[in-house]
Amino acid sequence: MTQKVQKILSESTAARWTALVLVSLTMLSAYYFVDMIAPLQSLMETTYGWNPSNYGFFSGSEYMLNVMGFLIVSGIILDKMGIRFTGLLATGVMLGGGLIKLYGLTAYFNAGGFGHEFFSSFWVTMPASAKVAAIGYGIFGIGVEMAGITTSRTVVKWFKGKELALAMGMQLATARMGASVAFFFSAMLAGERTVNGVHQGNVLNPIYLGVALISIGFLTFLVYTFMDAKLDKQTGNSGPGADPTEEFHLSDLKKIITNRGFLLISLLCVLFYSGVFPFLKYAVNMMQNKLGVSASVGGYISGMLPVGTILLTPIIGYFLDKKGKGATLMIFGAVLLTIAHLTFALVPLTLGIAVMTIILLGVAFSLVPASMWPSVPKIVEERYLGSAYALVFWIQNIGLMFFPWLIGVVLEYANPGVTDRIKAGDVTAIYDYTAPMLVFAGLGIAAIFLGFLLLREDKLKKYGLELPNKRT
Repeated sequence: MTQKVQKILSESTAARWTALVLVSLTMLSAYYFVDMIAPLQSLMETTYGWNPSNYGFFSGSEYMLNVMGFLIVSGIILDKMGIRFTGLLATGVMLGGGLIKLYGLTAYFNAGGFGHEFFSSFWVTMPASAKVAAIGYGIFGIGVEMAGITTSRTVVKWFKGKELALAMGMQLATARMGASVAFFFSAMLAGERTVNGVHQGNVLNPIYLGVALISIGFLTFLVYTFMDAKLDKQTGNSGPGADPTEEFHLSDLKKIITNRGFLLISLLCVLFYSGVFPFLKYAVNMMQNKLGVSASVGGYISGMLPVGTILLTPIIGYFLDKKGKGATLMIFGAVLLTIAHLTFALVPLTLGIAVMTIILLGVAFSLVPASMWPSVPKIVEERYLGSAYALVFWIQNIGLMFFPWLIGVVLEYANPGVTDRIKAGDVTAIYDYTAPMLVFAGLGIAAIFLGFLLLREDKLKKYGLELPNKRT
């Protein structure tokens, strides 16, 4: 028996961490592509004529198709077809959507190329470039969320009963390196500069890099599939449906959504993530307007948030594996989120305060996801874990689709006439971000309340959210 255990690939420390590295690199490429436009909001405004509402709609379009049901389908595909098929499908969809997004921003398309006349003929307040880019971003979003739930399932498969929270923390940290690269280097790659008060540069350069990274991510996941196949062969799970944990029945969805603990953690997820990712879409522009810095400097400041999570998330994961306290850490993270956004809204901002507040937000963004994702397997049965993760992501995606657009609308409403002044070349025109930041702070307050409800539910149902993840 001992000899057989030693031969199981997931029992090898080197093998399971190699598997983690491979799938994490896929997610790193995806996270870069998600955020590569975020530091270039001002450049999009001057190059393509996008106003804040256009930019907000585009930013939320990543999640639009998922909310319409594609993410649930992704979860069912994962449960029915397994990790290997779903992961390769996901990376292929990401690449296809990325190419469409790239096409919508090319000079050829915007000079009247194929499809331009059609996309210019309806919804005239939205530029044709924004419509096509949003379609591509939406298709990419199907792939990235499918890859996300596949990666979560993969980490559980290799690390359950071992260093699960640490592994999930490392996976999140590696993925967020992609976001940091986007914030640190997108403006530089675009050659973003201000000439006579007008933002100039080439948006396509960082997108070319994004397409290249997604292609590399496809290859790293392809390499992982050989390890996954070997593990399944060793454990007797040679194909989709062979593993009883991968069997799925539509009735299982009812069991998941009627689970009060699952609903609480899902709602906490959507509130918290809506207070971070949509904020990052506007963070660089906020720094430019509040501090008068360039897009590059604003990107460096905003990029400190994912850098902080890279360092802290694995540490928090290690703590959760050894000591537990997952629900408590979620509440603490929501408190820090609220404090950070209230600071951006109400405190006169300096460079030092901006950096410290971003770091504080990074701490919050380390605490909550590192605690949240390893908690899901404690609440739902493993046999429909893929669908459970898909449902969490679907609920999360509703907020991530809605709030970027809402923030754009609030920003325009709170700053009447500013967009037109910027388009007219008025170098004194700036946006006041107080109202949008108060919206984000409100999400944090609601997340605190849900965190206490989740803690109470854990005490009643004894899910073990406050217990260590690692079995001794």
